Amino acid sequence: MTTHDQATAQDLFFLRKTFELAEQTKQQGLHPFAAIVVNAQGEIVTQAGNNSLPPTGDPTRHAETVAAGQAARLLPLEQLRGCTLYTNAEPCAMCSGAIYWTGIGRVVYGMSEGQLLEITGNHPENPTLSLPCRQVFASGQRAIQVIGPCLSEEAAQAHQGFWS
Repeated sequence: MTTHDQATAQDLFFLRKTFELAEQTKQQGLHPFAAIVVNAQGEIVTQAGNNSLPPTGDPTRHAETVAAGQAARLLPLEQLRGCTLYTNAEPCAMCSGAIYWTGIGRVVYGMSEGQLLEITGNHPENPTLSLPCRQVFASGQRAIQVIGPCLSEEAAQAHQGFWS
C-alpha cells in the first residue's frame, strides 16, 4: 500500500491546488470537491470542481469524473498513463471507475473516504460508499498507483461547516 510518505513536493503542490479549488467550489454553493489532472511534464491538463448538487446538478458530475473525462478527450491513452489525478478527497467508487476507464496512471488524494464520512455523517447529499479506490483499481487490469491520504487535515478544511 502506498502512503503519503511517497508524495513528492510536486504532488503536495498540486494537491494544495485542489484544496484551493474545492474552497472556490464551496463558495459557489457546490459540494467542496475538486480534481486536477497533471501530465508527465508537470502541466495542468484539466481541472474541475464538483457540480452534482441537487436539485439542478447531475449526481454523476463529481470533480474527478469531470476532470478525468476532459483529460480523456484531450489526450491519447499513452499520454493519460503518464498523468496524475489530484483530488482533495479519495475518489468514490464511481470516480475510481472513471479514472480507471480513462487510463490515468496515478492518483494522489487528500483525505480518505473514512475521514469524509466522519465529516458528512449521514448527510443525504453525500451517501458515502465505503469502498476504497485502491480496491476498485485492484479489481481491474490496469495498474494505477495511489498515494494518499496526504495532508488530510488541510484537505478537510473546505468541508468544515458545509455539511451541517
